[in-house]
Amino acid sequence: MPSAVLLFAGQGAQKVGMGKDLADTYPVVRSLLDQANAALGYSLTEVMFEGPIEELTKTSRCQPALYAHGLACLSVLHERVPGLTISATAGLSLGEFTAHAAAGTFDFATGLNLVFQRGSFMEEACESTQGAMLAMIGGEESAIRELAAECEVDVANLNAPGQIVLSGSVAGIEAAAAKAKDRGIKRAIPLPVAGAYHSRLMSSAQSKLATALDAASIGVPSVPVVCNYEARPVEKAEDIRATLTAQVTGSVRWVESMQYLIAQGHTLFIELGPDATLAGLMGKIDKSVKVISIKDVATLEAAVAELGA
Repeated sequence: MPSAVLLFAGQGAQKVGMGKDLADTYPVVRSLLDQANAALGYSLTEVMFEGPIEELTKTSRCQPALYAHGLACLSVLHERVPGLTISATAGLSLGEFTAHAAAGTFDFATGLNLVFQRGSFMEEACESTQGAMLAMIGGEESAIRELAAECEVDVANLNAPGQIVLSGSVAGIEAAAAKAKDRGIKRAIPLPVAGAYHSRLMSSAQSKLATALDAASIGVPSVPVVCNYEARPVEKAEDIRATLTAQVTGSVRWVESMQYLIAQGHTLFIELGPDATLAGLMGKIDKSVKVISIKDVATLEAAVAELGA
């Protein structure tokens, strides 16, 4: 039986209907999602299964939905492929919390509470600031960093070679978009988001999340969890709290995180999320490794067959 690195999705991967066929088919999924509904005090599954997309996309709804979906996929994967060895975990932005829950850093309920608070704090920060995000396609990282500094915005995500996201004030992002072509950047695409995630405009959310993390029970992960902020594994509770806090305003160093894991000899990755975004990014980072994406019953059963269970 192979060993695999688990990858978990971040905001933007959400889809209306996410998890519904899994919950209808597998009692272990239904049980986990029922637990989430009870803990949150509202029907998360109604938002996940029925939408509307405007409600599901709200930061305070989206983050718990992606967390619950990722761990629901994992629960049935464990059931269907009991011999599968998990060698490490990582997650994009919000997905880093799911990665920690998968590694046993904290239990399902603790993580759910943290991501609900994180989403709520970030939503409040979005509402109190005027922020935007911009995907830069093509262009040199050094040129994009210079442009970000000049326009007083932040580098939010280094997702893949040739795909860097900037985040900051609306005026700063508009200025960066206007100057992109002159800096050798092929395309500057405004992203449909509520605010400036992973930028200085999230500082109010960062300080509130730090308080929530201080109060949470955090243990030692059972496998390496690679953090976004420093693209390295984190193990000690104080290190985990610090990197999860810093990530709110800091850059998501996804390329380096994946390169670190590949350099450790990992060649099989399993993406657990509503779409195959992370598999797509990996195709740009390193085509030599395999990514199996699991989002619903069909992809789960295909994965079970491929893993030889």
